[in-house]
Amino acid sequence: MTFTNNISLSMIVKNEAQNLPNCLHSVKNLVHEMIVIDTGSTDNTKEIALNMGAKVYDFSWQDDFAQARNYALEYVNTEWVLVLDADEVLNPSIVTYIQQAVTIENHLVINLIRHEVGALSSPYSQLSRLFRKHPDIKFSRPYHALIDDSVLSLQKKEAHWLIVDLPEIAIQHYGYQPQINAEGNKVKRAKKAMESYLRENPNDAYVCSKLGALYLDLGDTKKGLKLLKTGLKSNLATTAILFELHYHLGNALVKEKQWDKALKHYRQAIAQPILDRLKLGAYHNLGSLCYQGKDFDNAIKLYQECLKIEPNFALAYYNLGLTYRVMGRNFKAIDAYQNAIKLNPDYPWAYQNLGVLLLKQGELEDSFKAFSKAYYLHKQQNPKVAEELKVELLNMGMDISHEEFRI
Repeated sequence: MTFTNNISLSMIVKNEAQNLPNCLHSVKNLVHEMIVIDTGSTDNTKEIALNMGAKVYDFSWQDDFAQARNYALEYVNTEWVLVLDADEVLNPSIVTYIQQAVTIENHLVINLIRHEVGALSSPYSQLSRLFRKHPDIKFSRPYHALIDDSVLSLQKKEAHWLIVDLPEIAIQHYGYQPQINAEGNKVKRAKKAMESYLRENPNDAYVCSKLGALYLDLGDTKKGLKLLKTGLKSNLATTAILFELHYHLGNALVKEKQWDKALKHYRQAIAQPILDRLKLGAYHNLGSLCYQGKDFDNAIKLYQECLKIEPNFALAYYNLGLTYRVMGRNFKAIDAYQNAIKLNPDYPWAYQNLGVLLLKQGELEDSFKAFSKAYYLHKQQNPKVAEELKVELLNMGMDISHEEFRI
């Protein structure tokens, strides 16, 4: 039985007892049913899912995300499918937009913007996670499983189908927070799966982009550069993949101190016809490259462009403060640091730099408060840096005998 214009949640999980309740709760006003495929949980993940009204099925894990996701699709009884991971939460404000989008007869896929919570310079991505339950739509690739390949094939046969973008943030993703992203098993699993796929598909632009970026994160710049350049040679790369290839190449070339080549790739990334919100990382990193090259005017323009796209981008405010400070525009720098702190009150360097400028302006009490907060946060995040700040303040003749400066 098919429920017209209804949506099913489709998930694969393992040991997600901590994350799962928030995820399932976030979709309760949108989906008709919740399909949860458990791949071997040893905690009470299955019980939580059942108690929250989900239909739970077991699947023997085969080191292949696409296989597991396709298995989940077999149990979907609605016209539309929403795919989430347990560490993702649907924004309540997006529900109305989704309900409207799925009523359009020729909509096949609705791309959703995901906020990567904890990612500093590139906080947004776009995913094809909402789509019709069409028999020709299947997931492919063992890691970073996608429906994109099957969707493109279907469009060639049935040209009336459309892929549309929802411009508002639909999903909050907590899997890229530093303490979570540091987990070695997840990285090893991703690397193994993608390397296996690459051996069979050596020129696949998508896996070149994802695995190339992973190599960069692991410090293997040579391998990363080679893969990213291979991806650019593919004739099948979509604009979204081209953006990622150019963006990651820019990052790699910055590490290699090949500034001019990095500038070129960041600009080519920005030139891709995708949503501006997805280009924030490229705008920001290009601004930082201009700052390093003492091209301060263009750095300011690029950081301001970031803030035009995303007014709550704390890191852009912080780097705007750095740029204004080096230009001697202290009042603007102070304002930028204060905006950064409002948006991210746990970033010690914003307080520390603000303290320096307030001291220069003779605002001793406010300067001391800023330094105290910077020290407190450094002590939590990096005690060594906290001690270095303490020594620096002593050398400046500042009275740090107060309680907050005691470890």
